Amino acid sequence: MTLTIAKAVYVLLAVGWYIIRIPHERRSRRTPISRSARGAREIALLSISFTGLGLLPFIYVATGFPRFANYPFQPLLAVIGTIVAPAALVLFHLTHRALGRNWSVSLDLRESHRLITGGVYRYVRHPMYSAFWLWAIAQALLLPNFVAGLSGLIGFGTLYFFRVGQEERLMVEGFGAEYSEYMARTGRVVPRLFSGS
Repeated sequence: MTLTIAKAVYVLLAVGWYIIRIPHERRSRRTPISRSARGAREIALLSISFTGLGLLPFIYVATGFPRFANYPFQPLLAVIGTIVAPAALVLFHLTHRALGRNWSVSLDLRESHRLITGGVYRYVRHPMYSAFWLWAIAQALLLPNFVAGLSGLIGFGTLYFFRVGQEERLMVEGFGAEYSEYMARTGRVVPRLFSGS
């Protein structure tokens, strides 16, 4: 494993995300939105996440900037990152497949929106977030730069911690007791090992 290969794996991760996302984005646009939590806060959170998962690491891969934040490349960490990256993409694909037209980049409920509890949603309520956490971990393992490598964890972490509670409130408002019961039997981003019932 070399740094060049590790950077290429990161680029393939980002390209894979784009390939998975685009067809779903086009399909979901055709389904009208019935309830939304979009606004300046949401735009800011999405921008912070994009900067951490996309913009800063791409600048680093393309230019090596910021060089002052480099640390020695660790081949073993990059190998682990190379294993985590496709896991992120697989989970990302399974999440999109399960959501279908219900998918949205923002906090939206669409007309005829139904609660998805099958597929990967049987185990966790937010597998899309799980996939992005895996992406951020892979990025940190692949890119030996304190800014570019860790920016995914910071950028996506900011979005996650400021957004997931709001998203769950939106779902409770939209689905009521059905979502509350679903919350009781699933973990947010990691499957529960033991059920309370």
